[in-house]
Amino acid sequence: MPEFRAKNAFAVWITGLPASGKSTIAAELSAQLAARGIDVAVLESDELRKIFTPHSHYDPEERDTFYRQMVYVGTLLTRHGIPVIFDATANRRAYRDRARHEILKFLEVYVECSLATCIARDPKGIYRRARDGAAETVPGLQAEYEVPERPEVVLREDHETPEEAAHKIISKLGAMGYL
Repeated sequence: MPEFRAKNAFAVWITGLPASGKSTIAAELSAQLAARGIDVAVLESDELRKIFTPHSHYDPEERDTFYRQMVYVGTLLTRHGIPVIFDATANRRAYRDRARHEILKFLEVYVECSLATCIARDPKGIYRRARDGAAETVPGLQAEYEVPERPEVVLREDHETPEEAAHKIISKLGAMGYL
């Protein structure tokens, strides 16, 4: 039984600028998968940072270490048959590519959202802190955000509701033979 489960586990990485809607989409995707009887682990970067890097500086070295740890956890879970949703900006392609390399059934989702919309939302105050000089490495502002080159799914935040976005991801998971 464990071999069967491990072969069927998959990972979805939802990426985009901070405040693009990743967490809302991840929660909706998790709920829609649960309604189908698929229990997933959501690896949310803000929550994992509290454990892995509780006094984060968000410098490149720390980010490399953090995302290596995050990918390790996701890889471990999928190898034990637990599907994973990564809810993380992961501003460098290399972070997401590491997961793609490690996890056989991997799907990258890019939430396309304008920087102006993200700044207007700013639910965690990230952009405000950057404006006030209290944050110096916000992806899309002071740190580069590398847009995925070939994501399996592109979501337009201004055209799709979270429900539609989750349905689109599930459809792609099915088309790829992951469900």
